[in-house]
Amino acid sequence: MQWRGIRVKVTGTLEQALGLMQRKMTSSGMERLIRRQANHHVTDSEKRVLARKNLQRKIRSQDLGRKLRSILLQKARGL
Repeated sequence: MQWRGIRVKVTGTLEQALGLMQRKMTSSGMERLIRRQANHHVTDSEKRVLARKNLQRKIRSQDLGRKLRSILLQKARGL
């Protein structure tokens, strides 16, 4: 069975475990998903950050596509 979510092992106090869980949620993007589901108002600065990340993701995928296309063309010409 595959587990989903975030696991935090409590070794110290409960406050430390909650802080660790908060950091893991923030870094994994789960906090953003929860906010989106709760009809959270997205601020202008958050919109800018999300737009920049989406643009970077789009550029990376386009660059990867160009690289793969050029590699495949080189292999096809070599045959």
